[in-house]
Amino acid sequence: MIKMLVVDDEQDVEMLFSQRFRKELKNGEVLIHFAFSGEDALQFLRTLDPFDLVLVLSDINMPGMTGLELLRIIRTEFPTLRVMMVTAYGDQNNFDNAVAIGANDFVTKPVDFSLLKEKIYKLAP
Repeated sequence: MIKMLVVDDEQDVEMLFSQRFRKELKNGEVLIHFAFSGEDALQFLRTLDPFDLVLVLSDINMPGMTGLELLRIIRTEFPTLRVMMVTAYGDQNNFDNAVAIGANDFVTKPVDFSLLKEKIYKLAP
């Protein structure tokens, strides 16, 4: 089972992911947790024991802690956790920053869910 945390300040992301992963959720292939800020994501990550999350999928542009700031902290506290960054702004600067900090992959909004699923299964151990 692939357990992932989706971090995005837009609340409708939960419904969107639940719809797009309906079959995988129903079949027990995927378990998705949601956090609506970088701060909430860190709080959730720090409570996991044992640490069994496969992937964090984080928006870059969020109020408060940005996805890049979250990525920096994750790389310090959870260095082996796979992190994929998502942004509505597919600009080279965000891509370069995410890669430099240690993102495992990068996707742009609107998310192509077929491509995203391929990437998730490729990242999963």
